[in-house]
Amino acid sequence: MKITALILAFINGAFMLIDGMYVMLKGKYIGPEKPGPWASLFSFAGIDVFKLGPMFVLFGFAWLAFVFGLWTDATWAKTFGMVLAVLTIWYLPFGTLISLIVLVLLAFFLKG
Repeated sequence: MKITALILAFINGAFMLIDGMYVMLKGKYIGPEKPGPWASLFSFAGIDVFKLGPMFVLFGFAWLAFVFGLWTDATWAKTFGMVLAVLTIWYLPFGTLISLIVLVLLAFFLKG
């Protein structure tokens, strides 16, 4: 279960980091011109989703820090991962799925 959590967290972190840097450099996200369903949540609140690159970079680094903490069995990793997963549920659809799986793994299957 730990390996599954590590892989999923790494995928989420790496993609968010890369996508954040990409939108800051190119003015668009990787993939289609219109970002995924998560963008509707922000647009509805009047937030320009194409200005969220730094937030994506921060979340990407946070997920990668969680990977490091989980890999090294750091005492803070489980709590940090659970908080991070909850804070990333907005990232529909793929990030939400990863966040929920990691949250379940941390809550029910991984000690810490």
